[in-house]
Amino acid sequence: MIITNTPPLSVYFPGKLVFANGSLADLPAEIINTGCNNAFIITIEPLLAVLQQFVEQLRANNISVSINTKIQQEPSFTDFENLLSEAKKNAPDLIIGIGGGSVLDVAKLVAAQLDNDQSINEIVGSGFLKGRSKKLICVPATSGTGSEVSPNAILVDDSDGQKKGIISPYLVPDIVYVDPLLTISVPPSITAATGLDALTHCMEAYTNKFAHPFIDVYALEGMRLIAANLVQAVKNGEDENARYQVAMGSLLGGFCLGPVNTAGVHALSYPLGSTFHLAHGLSNALLLPYVMAYNMVEAPERYANVALALGCTKGANDCETAKKGIEKIKELITECKVIARLRDLDIPQSAIPIMAKDALKIQRLLKNNPRHISEEDAIDIYNEAY
Repeated sequence: MIITNTPPLSVYFPGKLVFANGSLADLPAEIINTGCNNAFIITIEPLLAVLQQFVEQLRANNISVSINTKIQQEPSFTDFENLLSEAKKNAPDLIIGIGGGSVLDVAKLVAAQLDNDQSINEIVGSGFLKGRSKKLICVPATSGTGSEVSPNAILVDDSDGQKKGIISPYLVPDIVYVDPLLTISVPPSITAATGLDALTHCMEAYTNKFAHPFIDVYALEGMRLIAANLVQAVKNGEDENARYQVAMGSLLGGFCLGPVNTAGVHALSYPLGSTFHLAHGLSNALLLPYVMAYNMVEAPERYANVALALGCTKGANDCETAKKGIEKIKELITECKVIARLRDLDIPQSAIPIMAKDALKIQRLLKNNPRHISEEDAIDIYNEAY
């Protein structure tokens, strides 16, 4: 695929990124050095025991700490507004998100909206957020979304049940600490789904209509690391090396999201999350091989390179190699024990036309897809995945 539509490259990196096993232990000193007085931590209950010493160190240094654990699933506008109201009562000067993608997305938005007179509806879309005045630190506890380094946040709009994206450079954190050891307690099913989500970020960036050579470097290496280590991380969650490599792949996938972003897989997965409340990573895994097969004819060379990054050997030509990549993805899904068919999730086939209509609303992602997806095409892809 000759790249002719590449827009000017804009990359927004965190002010500081620390990636190391055990790096969470160094974060209190980092926070103390910021001079902040009042921290608001958004996290999940299963992490409270792990974070106990972290919180005690902050309090021992006269930093007030409030903790919120109310984000338990993909958050809605209402969930966010309720949490923002609680944060305002605490008047923090530092927001810390420690958790999976939903927790990090909400932390990013809380930091942006605490002193902002814009409503959440006014900032939906790309580039509408005016700024952020609160310091923001993000610590991922899963290897999947890449939210810790992306300018994206996703919420479900209560009014229509649709996922809405807020994209802004102001959502990129000031400081990011990635400690792969935090992911060791993540169950196999979540490890698998989030890992496949990260793999999809890399793949959709590399095969994107607006792919960029700078981002290709992250995308190819991310795919290589995840494909080579995800099965081991799922089967033996205590394997620190596998956890480290998948966490690095996830981080690289996060770097792909701002400058290039995702495409057809994510667009078609959104209705599965909003209508049937499937986990985001699982939704992507269900559709990934079938969108690959649909797109392959438009960009055989790119999909051949994907196959090589996944560990496949070359075929007789690009199409043969690309097909090996699709089979490799199906093998990964099987080895990770991820549900592979829509019919196995009690999703009625009669819902497919409605899902296709909803997917077609996600033009901000569909415009990136290397091959145009019509409503009829979306129906065909869902049926293939059924």
